[in-house]
Amino acid sequence: MTGKRVGPEAAVDEHDWVTLLKDNARSGGQSAPALPSPTKALWQARVGRSIRSAPVLRQNTLYVATTDGCLHAFQVENGRERWKYQAADQIHSTPALSGNTVLFGCDDGKVYAINGDTGAKVWDSATQGAIWASPVVRQGVVFFGSSDGHVYSADARNGNQHWKVQLGGRVVATPYAAEKKLYIGCGDGHVHCLDSAAGKILWSTMTGNGIDSSPALVGDTVLAGSEDFFVYALDANSGTVRWKYETGLGISAPPAVSGDTAVIGSKDGFLYTLETGTGKLRWKARGGEVVTSPAVFGDSVIYIQSWGLHAFEASTGKMLWRAALGPGVQNAPVIVGKTIYVTSHDGDVYALQ
Repeated sequence: MTGKRVGPEAAVDEHDWVTLLKDNARSGGQSAPALPSPTKALWQARVGRSIRSAPVLRQNTLYVATTDGCLHAFQVENGRERWKYQAADQIHSTPALSGNTVLFGCDDGKVYAINGDTGAKVWDSATQGAIWASPVVRQGVVFFGSSDGHVYSADARNGNQHWKVQLGGRVVATPYAAEKKLYIGCGDGHVHCLDSAAGKILWSTMTGNGIDSSPALVGDTVLAGSEDFFVYALDANSGTVRWKYETGLGISAPPAVSGDTAVIGSKDGFLYTLETGTGKLRWKARGGEVVTSPAVFGDSVIYIQSWGLHAFEASTGKMLWRAALGPGVQNAPVIVGKTIYVTSHDGDVYALQ
C-alpha cells in the first residue's frame, strides 16, 4: 500500500485543502513516517477548555481550536503561544489551511479566515446555524456546510458568498471538493453530489440514517460512512451504490485511503480495512471503546486516536504499540518527523517523541 493519489485528487495544488485534514490519507498536509511508541513529552500546553477538533500544522506553527472559541497558534519547538484569536462562540470545527490563511467554522454560524502569521481576522462569512464541519478550499473557492441545512460556496480571498443550496437536514460532515463536483453527507441520510460552480444538486443517494462522516473520493468512487452502521461505495458520476459493508454500530469517522485500501473506524470500537474496489474486508482491529476520529496513514503504519494513540501495521492490522494517554485523547494526531502532536478533550496539547 502506498499513499499515491489517484483520480481527481491529482489536480490539487498546495493551496487546496479538499477534505477534512487535507487529503484522503487524512494527513493534515504532513507525511507521517513509521514511529516507535512515544516515551516522553517534549512539551505540554494547557488551553483551559476542551478541544473537540484535530490540530493542523503549517511550517513551524501548530493551530489548535477550542470550545471556548479560541484559535491558538503554538511554536512547535517549545509550545509557546505565538498568538490567539477569540471568536464569538465555541469551535468544534477542525481548522483548514489555504496558503497562509487558517479557516474554521464556529458555533456562531460563521466561517472565519485568520492570517496564520499574525492572528488577524481576514474575513468572516455568515450562515444561520452552527458550523461544525471543516471548510475546504479548491481553486480559490471555500466550501462549507452548516447546521442550518445549507451548503455554501464563497470566495477564498474575501468570504463573499457565490451560492448556497438547501439540503434536507443539518450538514456537519466536511465536503470533498473535486475539480468540478462537491460530495457531501447530510443529516437527511443522503450523500449529495453538487456542481461546484453553480451549486446544482446532480444526484442524491439515500442511506439508512444520518451522515456525519466526511466522504473520500477514490478515482470514480465516493466512500462514506453512515449512522446506519454501513460504509458505502458510490459511483461518483451517478450515485449508484457499488457496494456497502456493515460494521457493528454507527459511523461518524471519515474514511482514510491509501492506494486501494480504505480504513474507517466505527462506534463499535473497531477499525475496518476494506478494498476500495470491492468492499472486501482485509482486516479489522480493536481501536478503543468507540472510534470516531479519522485514521491517519503513515509509511506502512496506520495511526488512530481513541482512548489513547494506537499504531497498526497497515498490511495486517497488527497493533504495533499503544500510548495510553487517557480517554480524553480522541482527535486525529499530526505527525512530523519524529514528533507526534496530539490534543485532548481536557484542553491539553502535547508534543510527544
